[in-house]
Amino acid sequence: MERRQIALYLAAIALGAGIGLVLPGSEHLEVAITPVLGLLLFATFLAVPFASLGRALRDVRFLGAVLVLNFLIVPIVAFGLSRFVSGDPGLVFGVLLVLLTPCIDYVIVFTGLAGGAATRLLAATPLLMIAQMLLLPVYLVTFIGAEGVAMMDVEPFVVAFVSLIVLPLAAAAAVQALARRYRAARAVESTMGALMVPLMMATLAVVVASQIAAVSNALGSLLVTVPIFIAFAIVMVPLGDVTGRLFGVDTPARRAVVFSGATRNSLVVLPLALAAPDTFAIAPTVVVTQTLVELVAMVVFVRVIPALIRSSPE
Repeated sequence: MERRQIALYLAAIALGAGIGLVLPGSEHLEVAITPVLGLLLFATFLAVPFASLGRALRDVRFLGAVLVLNFLIVPIVAFGLSRFVSGDPGLVFGVLLVLLTPCIDYVIVFTGLAGGAATRLLAATPLLMIAQMLLLPVYLVTFIGAEGVAMMDVEPFVVAFVSLIVLPLAAAAAVQALARRYRAARAVESTMGALMVPLMMATLAVVVASQIAAVSNALGSLLVTVPIFIAFAIVMVPLGDVTGRLFGVDTPARRAVVFSGATRNSLVVLPLALAAPDTFAIAPTVVVTQTLVELVAMVVFVRVIPALIRSSPE
C-alpha cells in the first residue's frame, strides 16, 4: 500500500466524490471528519520520536522560516489573489479566511510522505495555531474591514487544537513511553503504523463525500475560485523553497516549509465560515472548494516536491 499510496489516495478522493454525489444525506458524514483525522494524526505522531521534539523546538532558523512564510508572505499572496473576486464579499471572505490560516493537522502527514522534516513541523504547530488565532482578525480588518472580525469566534480554533493536536499528541506520547516496558503498547505502535495509508484514505474519502454536494450545488459561483486556489498552491512552492534557503535550513526542512506554506487550515476554519452571516453565505463552500483543490494538490506534491527540492551534492 505504501508503494501505491498516491494512486490509492486519488482513488479515495474519487470514491468520496461518488458517494457524496449519489448517496442522499452524505453531508452528515461531516461528523466523522474530526474522529478520522484525529486517528490519522495519532498514527502520525506515533511515528515521531518525541525525544527529538525539544531539539526541534530550538531550531530557530526553521521556525523563523515557517513563521515568516505564513504570516508575512502568505498574507500578501492571499490578498493579491482575492482581488480576482473582489466584486463578491462572500467569495472574498471565504478566500481570505482559508488562505490566511496555515494547516496544523494533515500537513504533517503529507510532509512526512514527501521526506520533509515532519518532526520540526510538529514542533512548530502550537506556534502556528496561536499566531493564526491572534493575526487572522488583524488581517481581516486590514483586508475587508471591521465586519470581518465581528463574526470571528475563537472556540472552533480551540476545539480543533485540542481534538486534533493535544489529544492525539498526548496519546501518542503516552504509548511511546509505555512501549519501552509493555508489549501491548508496542503492538499499538506497529498496528497504527500499518494503518497510516488506510487512515489517510478514509480521511480523504470522508472529507470529500461530506462536502462535494454543497460544492456542486454552488459550482457556478465557485468556479472562479478554483484557479485562485491552484495558483496559490503553485506559487507557494518557489516562495517556500526560497524562504527556506534564505533561512539556511536543510533539504527536509525546506520541504516542510513548502508544505506549511501551501497547505491551509480548511478543516478548522470551516466552522467559522458556517457561522458567518447571510452576507457571506457562500463562504463555507469556498472553504470546501479549497479543501478539494488542496487534497489533489497535496497528493501531487508528495511526488513532485522531493524531485524539485533535492539535497545538494556533497
